[in-house]
Amino acid sequence: MKTRKSILTLVAVLGFCYASWAIDASVSYATFKSPKQNYIEAYLYISGRSVTFLPVSDSAYQARVEVTILFKQDGEIVKGDKYSLSSPVTAQPTDFIDLKRYGLDNGVYQLIVAVRDLNQPENAKEFQTEFSMDYAGDNVQQSSLQLLASYQRSTDDNNPFVKNGLQLEPLPYNFYGRHASTLIFYNEVYNTGQAVGDDFLATYYIEKAGDANDEHPELVMIGHKRQQAQPIVPMLIQMDISKVPSGNYYLVVEIRSRTKELLSRKQLFFQRSNPFFAEESVELANVNIAEEFVQKLNPQQLEYSLRALTPKLPTSDVEMVNSMMRQKNVDGQRLYLFSFWARENPNKPEFAYQKYMEVASAIDEQFNSGFRHGFETDRGYIYLKYGQPDDIELRNTEPSAPPYEVWTYYQFPRTNQNNVKFIFYNPSLAPGDFQLLHSTAIGELNNPQWQRELYRDVPGEIQGSDYFEGTDMQDNFNRNANRVFRDY
Repeated sequence: MKTRKSILTLVAVLGFCYASWAIDASVSYATFKSPKQNYIEAYLYISGRSVTFLPVSDSAYQARVEVTILFKQDGEIVKGDKYSLSSPVTAQPTDFIDLKRYGLDNGVYQLIVAVRDLNQPENAKEFQTEFSMDYAGDNVQQSSLQLLASYQRSTDDNNPFVKNGLQLEPLPYNFYGRHASTLIFYNEVYNTGQAVGDDFLATYYIEKAGDANDEHPELVMIGHKRQQAQPIVPMLIQMDISKVPSGNYYLVVEIRSRTKELLSRKQLFFQRSNPFFAEESVELANVNIAEEFVQKLNPQQLEYSLRALTPKLPTSDVEMVNSMMRQKNVDGQRLYLFSFWARENPNKPEFAYQKYMEVASAIDEQFNSGFRHGFETDRGYIYLKYGQPDDIELRNTEPSAPPYEVWTYYQFPRTNQNNVKFIFYNPSLAPGDFQLLHSTAIGELNNPQWQRELYRDVPGEIQGSDYFEGTDMQDNFNRNANRVFRDY
């Protein structure tokens, strides 16, 4: 496009599309006890930059997503919902949220939430988790802990976000970024009037999320609040986290009697990014990096090195590193890069850095797609994160599927698994544009319907009679993905 006018015309015709087939959504939930029926709240947050906004007028745009929510028990659907969710009409892409409530009996459920961009149907994502609805008996109980982005007083009973006179906006991703200074949470306590009959003590604290076998995790901060016993006691509590360093944490809320007896306990995992209070900066305050190898790197080399390091970064550090690159904080980048390799190899940090960059540069060249560095593609990212696979099988001649690759790791120490598989495919057919479709590695993308997605050009050949829930495709001489994935 040669002129600004032509760019604006294109936007007006096509709308705003930042998605690149990667819808960014946060799905969370909380369960509550009610005199009529216990219920679950499902919270949905859609990042506006990951969906397509189409024009509804000359200067206004709107996005629409389809949401499917299913509750299963023993493989059977016991409750379901499907609806269309629209963003506000806006001049620029904006994030939008939704909340749904569903009454459920006590029991263990599987929650499935599928989100699809109605303006680009290929842009979709699915979330699955298991939860327990357990509010039987008259003992002291608690609702789920709910982290909040904000709250305000409200008397609007028609607003689904209003509860007990408060409008509560859920915090997406359970993540507090660099600008967050306050942790706000909501919790309900039940049956204290019957079980306690007097006032009780709510103790709330933040502790570091370390090794699962650690019996004494580090306590970061603690608070107490005495409450009068009632059938339902709503609690809205704020905690100052401005000096909580970047890391992984648990919020814990305990209910105790006047004699300190523990009556109930709930905890919730969250992440914190606080580059303004970085422990690494304190630990390395006396290091003269002017004498270290990072001083020889120019700004372009620094950014390249940090981008190549992304697969190895702790989750809690990703936002901090991205912030330093956006702000062109060269000194901060040098300090972080040196501190990372000093921790990896205290005696020879430069040697460790150089050996890693040799591999990263080779991966960049091998998997470069023309749109981004090779180590930023899915294949490059997985290679640097987990190392070279033991076996790679490429299939690019199947008539009913785009090119795909199956990677196998015979030993997978990261999660203590064996025979771990990754399958990548190239639906766009652009050179080198392979995307992760499915994996058996714990913590990586797990897509039960990966065969349906791979063979989407033959949707009528699903194995079995369940067209909507079926995951396998019918066997065929020219359909080898399942055999390759399962080692024949």
